[in-house]
Amino acid sequence: MSVKAFELVPAVERDLLMGDKARINIECIECCGKHLYVGTNDCFIHHFLLDEVTSSKGKLSYSTQKLLHKYLGLKKPVAELRAASALERLIVLCDGIVFLVDMVTLESVPSAAGGGVKIRGVTAFCVNENPVNGDPFCVEMGVLSSKRRTVQVYMVYEDRVQLVKEVNTPEQPCAVSIDGYFLCLALTTQYMILNYNTGASQDLFPYNSEERRPIVKRISREEFLLAAPGGLGMFANSEGASQRAPVNWSESVIAAAVCFPYVVALDENFVTIHSMLDQQLKQTLSFRDGRVLQDFEGKVMLASTKSVYVLVPLPLERQIQDLLASHRVEEALVLTEGAQRNIPKDKFQVLYRRILQQAGFIKFGQLQFLEAKEHFRKGELDVRELISLYPLLLPASSSFMRCHPPLHEFADLNHLAQGDQEKVLRCKKFLISYLGEVRSTDVVNGCRDDVDTALLKLYAEQDHDSLLDLLASDNSCVLTDSVPWLEKYHKYFALGLLYHFNGQDAAALKLWIRVVDGELQDSTRSDLYEYIVDFLCCSSSMEIVWKYADWALRKDPTTGIRIFTKRPVGKDRSEVNPDEVITYLGKHNQALLLYMEHLVLERKIQKEKFHTHLVVLYLDRVMLLLSESPTDEGQLTRAREKLQAMLRESDLYRVQFVLGKMESCDKLLLERATLHGKLEEHDKALHILVHKLRDFPSAEAFCIWASSNRDPAYRQQLFHLLLGVYLDGTPPGKGQAAGGKMEMAAVDLLNRHGEVFDAVRVLRMLPESWSLQLLRPFLNRAVRASMHAGRTSQIALGLARSENVQLLHDRLKERRKPIIVSEKKGCHLCHNTFSEPGVVCLPGGVPVHVHCAAQRVRDSPTKRQLANSSNHT
Repeated sequence: MSVKAFELVPAVERDLLMGDKARINIECIECCGKHLYVGTNDCFIHHFLLDEVTSSKGKLSYSTQKLLHKYLGLKKPVAELRAASALERLIVLCDGIVFLVDMVTLESVPSAAGGGVKIRGVTAFCVNENPVNGDPFCVEMGVLSSKRRTVQVYMVYEDRVQLVKEVNTPEQPCAVSIDGYFLCLALTTQYMILNYNTGASQDLFPYNSEERRPIVKRISREEFLLAAPGGLGMFANSEGASQRAPVNWSESVIAAAVCFPYVVALDENFVTIHSMLDQQLKQTLSFRDGRVLQDFEGKVMLASTKSVYVLVPLPLERQIQDLLASHRVEEALVLTEGAQRNIPKDKFQVLYRRILQQAGFIKFGQLQFLEAKEHFRKGELDVRELISLYPLLLPASSSFMRCHPPLHEFADLNHLAQGDQEKVLRCKKFLISYLGEVRSTDVVNGCRDDVDTALLKLYAEQDHDSLLDLLASDNSCVLTDSVPWLEKYHKYFALGLLYHFNGQDAAALKLWIRVVDGELQDSTRSDLYEYIVDFLCCSSSMEIVWKYADWALRKDPTTGIRIFTKRPVGKDRSEVNPDEVITYLGKHNQALLLYMEHLVLERKIQKEKFHTHLVVLYLDRVMLLLSESPTDEGQLTRAREKLQAMLRESDLYRVQFVLGKMESCDKLLLERATLHGKLEEHDKALHILVHKLRDFPSAEAFCIWASSNRDPAYRQQLFHLLLGVYLDGTPPGKGQAAGGKMEMAAVDLLNRHGEVFDAVRVLRMLPESWSLQLLRPFLNRAVRASMHAGRTSQIALGLARSENVQLLHDRLKERRKPIIVSEKKGCHLCHNTFSEPGVVCLPGGVPVHVHCAAQRVRDSPTKRQLANSSNHT
């Protein structure tokens, strides 16, 4: 694809060169700074001075002044000119002779020994632009001889030339280029690389010099450009390898030059320009009668038979911008990257980033989002450039101004999409993805507010799931811009989160409460009420808790009470005083009950006032249910079970106070019996259970409960008391049927709990009229228990006697053993030596001081047997 990389600018017009002499033709040119030398076919050298002139519009032209022309005195054309500026000499090839002329006067330079400085029989020569000789006032030159298959290397001085090396070649060389020690040669049938220092050579590829003119051109350090068969321009380095792909130029090319990153080739009618980076033909210029093409220190000059021109490269940035304008992104990037070595690093980085950003916007406009994102990332795009394309996304407080000159051609997203809503949607989805990726990177440093606000607006508009994640995390959304946007799309829950993040919890709660109460519509959370409760539960501001807990408790006391019961305690949350909560909950009876249960049953706070309060609340609840008509039996049963459990399990409430509140209610006899049990008034309790309630199972259960955690004698006493109540007979007015039930209850009690009773005492209590058959289970158990106890006692007695005998035996053995005590031995307890013979022997025969043994006995929880013995030493 074409691109305008160069402009052809005239340097020496025909009239200035030859006047009216029509037969004069240009044969060669040389340029050194502003000085241009032209060799013609009539053996003249013309010297011109070139001055660059830039117009007000930036267009370059040349002002040319002819300084001198000189006839060389030979009848052949001037074949080659090369400047040696350090020597102020021109190296001239004419009629097979190489000689030196003065650059200023164009006079031939005589040698130091007299006569001219000449090399004869030369077909071609070249100057080594990478010399191996360190002398700055010496030029290295490679020369091809017309008579020998050799390459001669000369050192050229101001007034003499010196042959330093002559290298043989397998064929007659016809073109040469030199770099350091490396000679690149075009032989008759092939190209080759030759190291004239080591003699090593490397054949490159075949070539027929009779068919076309060979080209050997040094383009950089140890790299050459060659004209290969098939119309190819081949690159070869000093090792004979090609590190670049070839360019495909015309088969009739007569000269070539390199102006990085381009290869310029000349044939008889055209100048072609190929890129070295992608090998594509970039530009073609019409140029008739082309004769010479050379590059001089980056300046490319070419000549026809009559005129000289300069091939002026357009500024690199203009070339790149032209490519971008044609949406040729890849070519523009390749050209930019290829030019890196010719541009200072800092300047290149700035240029490269801008080109990448422009490339990203081109890809963005083509909806190629993956490529666009990659270019934006590499180009370190200020993300606000992208956000600014989307109307209203940047906050009003943003100070961002678009880059100038602009990075793209779009006014905004609507201009880009041209009304295509599908494109708009795709672009918005891309921006969501891109902003989500970069918001946590250094790319957004200094513009986090703009990025987060834009992301919030996109999330709200697109109903994106990540909206809540954004607001629940650390963010920099601008509140004044975000509020109307969230309200517009009915994102009230999200708006509450934003208020919370900005420290406006009261505003958040007001908004959420309006949603729960149905004033505002937002379906984000179906459990918003529970969320509010949890929010208040975790709030560090008790002022807010006291203000909004009332609404939550009125809405649902069971859930609302979690504000106080589930409240965590941490560094920024002190524990709420339960007394304050109890006072606050005074008008919320159900919530108060739940809170008291939390204090007493869950947290197990051991305070009398809390336990008494909970019992009273349970009691009030039961009495309220009893007063209702009709009574809800299910609720009443559950309420009484809670009350009874609390009365049984707690030992902290004020029993007399609670009992006094029950005196007026004759339906709570079971609860009153429990209270009498707490007061150790077991006879009253059993009287209520047996005679008033006639609930014999409850009476037995009472005895078991009242004697729990007490010794067996206490339990036995209670069960005897219950048996006595049963045996005392029927209360007045109850009849024989009631008495019969009492007797059966007594029999059942004995048969079920016979092991608790003292059988002898029971037999004394029972009426003589009762048959043994009726008491058979009890008597069998009593006899077995008595026999078991007797036998157990006998076994224990036998074991004790055996132990006593063993101890006596051990004592006798210890007495028979001598106990040796000396001043060198120490007490096992205090480690001091013995000073008197009186000692005590511990089990095992260890002697200790008498006073140490006594102290040990006093300190020991169980006294050990000690054996006293004395021995005189």
